[in-house]
Amino acid sequence: MRSMVTASPVERISTGTGCPGSVLAPVLSDAQAGEFAAWFKALGDPTRIRILNLLARNEDAICVCDIVDQFPLGQPAISHHLRVLRDARFVFAERRGTFMYYRVNRACLSAFPEAARQIMAT
Repeated sequence: MRSMVTASPVERISTGTGCPGSVLAPVLSDAQAGEFAAWFKALGDPTRIRILNLLARNEDAICVCDIVDQFPLGQPAISHHLRVLRDARFVFAERRGTFMYYRVNRACLSAFPEAARQIMAT
């Protein structure tokens, strides 16, 4: 897991609109904002939230066929959701023979609240 935002000195920028006063500059870099946006996008679907819940409730990796059995969706749809979660690093995938097994990335899930705090940093 990459390190999160490090606090930099408070920088005030002029609004440039002729309005009186100034505003605090953002502390998130473009890269950090992009990473956080990918996390929020990955979590923006109820099925993906439920898949994460399923994986988080189980200590061992779960076969994709067992995940499919828990949802009223076909294997291609579940595989798509798992790929989105994997791309956002919320889950790990491991091939065992012809089957894929998935487990939650607990480090990523635990970093998520810190990301939200950094977005709201004052």
